[in-house]
Amino acid sequence: MNGGEGFVFAKMFADDNGKIMLSRLPQGASIDLHWHTGSSEVNYVVSGRGEACCDGQAEPLAAGLCHYCPKGASYSIRNTGQEELVLF
Repeated sequence: MNGGEGFVFAKMFADDNGKIMLSRLPQGASIDLHWHTGSSEVNYVVSGRGEACCDGQAEPLAAGLCHYCPKGASYSIRNTGQEELVLF
């Protein structure tokens, strides 16, 4: 996704007021650097391990954690674990 490694599986619902998405990143998959120009993004980690990088600041992702990336920030995610990384 956005030029990252491997495949990202995503289901999204979007309307004029916002969107909600369930994403699954297999082992080694990533979402390459992109910008959130229209909205902020919140990711709740359902399962797996990974790393989010928001405006150059790396943060670990693990089940039960929530990651916030504000509108206008650059952002990437990668699965660093041995199992699928699931984000909601």
